[in-house]
Amino acid sequence: MAKKHHSRHGSMQFWPRKRAKRIYPRTRSWPDLDGAKLLGFAGYKAGMTQVSIRDNTNSITKGQIISVPATIIECPPLKPLSLRFYQQDDYGLKIISEIPTAQQLEKELSRKIRLAKKNEGKENNGKTIPENFDRAALQVYTQPKFTSLKKKPEIFEIGITNPTEGFLKDILSREIRVGDVFTEGQFIDVQAVTTGKGFQGPVKRFGITLRKKKSEKTKRGPGSLGGWKAQQHIMYRVAHAGQMGLHSRTDYNKLLLKISSKPEEINPKQGLNKYGLVKTDYILLRGSVSGPKKRLIRLREPIRSKSKPVTIEMQ
Repeated sequence: MAKKHHSRHGSMQFWPRKRAKRIYPRTRSWPDLDGAKLLGFAGYKAGMTQVSIRDNTNSITKGQIISVPATIIECPPLKPLSLRFYQQDDYGLKIISEIPTAQQLEKELSRKIRLAKKNEGKENNGKTIPENFDRAALQVYTQPKFTSLKKKPEIFEIGITNPTEGFLKDILSREIRVGDVFTEGQFIDVQAVTTGKGFQGPVKRFGITLRKKKSEKTKRGPGSLGGWKAQQHIMYRVAHAGQMGLHSRTDYNKLLLKISSKPEEINPKQGLNKYGLVKTDYILLRGSVSGPKKRLIRLREPIRSKSKPVTIEMQ
């Protein structure tokens, strides 16, 4: 009988393999694009489906209709909370000014933060856009009340490239929809916290080979921990048991197949399994996305892509 064999998996690029601090990731860097533009959005993972598109890649099926897997992400509108302006110093970026929105805040936001008392007659509390700043970001909160999930919103920042005064005032005074940020056929980066699997052994965690039946002490452990007289400690490359899943991960250059505000096009009669019905705007991304259903997914303009948007022909 042939020996079952596969190479050890588990990239050593990610270390330490620890649990994420919160259930949705933090975006640490933003691309620099032409013109004033918001650089990100967010939505809730609803499930997967299969779509038929015309293949426009350089493959043996080029020009043919093929079936590809796609992930459904429900994207209810985001509401602005404040504008933040940062200044670079020797110790990093520091907030120098923050302008709150003049809009009425949703009552569900009180589940997340303590809301200030109403300040009638003073729009933006009299604060103005500073003359000198190195980076601007829009602090927003989600509106999951429009979905079938929950009521408690999430709060995070979205980067802004080449901000102008008119653009900043406009985005601070209105809701933001996914169609205002992205277009069909473009590539985007997807950031999410993966599905948590708890404390797992090295066979499941790194895919090492099971030892022979006559091995001593253990059969699901590594065969060697390394030399005893060289580095005088166990190297981090040795596969050991530990936390598996619930890690922050980024998928680069995912193709955005579709943006739609008609959920009836995607909803099955009984609703999506373990999610329910999609009720607001949604997008379709080619391939799979990290994380379980109902988890918040961060979307960002591509930071590595040099490709122009492609034409998507769906059947």
